[in-house]
Amino acid sequence: MLGFGADLLWADMNRLLAFLFHQGVLDEQFLQLQQLQDDTSPNFVSEVVNIYFHESEKLLTNLRGLLMEREFSDYKKIGIHLNQFMGSSSSIGAKRVTNVCVAFRASSDQNNRAGLMEQQRALASGVRYPVNNQ
Repeated sequence: MLGFGADLLWADMNRLLAFLFHQGVLDEQFLQLQQLQDDTSPNFVSEVVNIYFHESEKLLTNLRGLLMEREFSDYKKIGIHLNQFMGSSSSIGAKRVTNVCVAFRASSDQNNRAGLMEQQRALASGVRYPVNNQ
């Protein structure tokens, strides 16, 4: 038995996950990821999400660098980074990030720098979590 404190943490985590699903941040793929976690790999989801965040940071840094180039013209390279980001986001159930990447990719395919910058702002805006004042 984990105790009352652990039960409260689980309840908080479940409320946060419900909020993220309701806001369209996560999708059913995240539930499938959770189902892969068991007693032999109790930290599976945490480890996968940490890898995702680490790799996403690298991809975003690369994308930012490409977009900040004064004479930017390598839309193909942007597309490669976006495909990687879309794939990893989709595989962990990061629905909102995947959707922004799709729009970002459409701008890239049209060589639309203004559209790329708008999608970069959308990615940077993130999610607003409700504050729980108790």
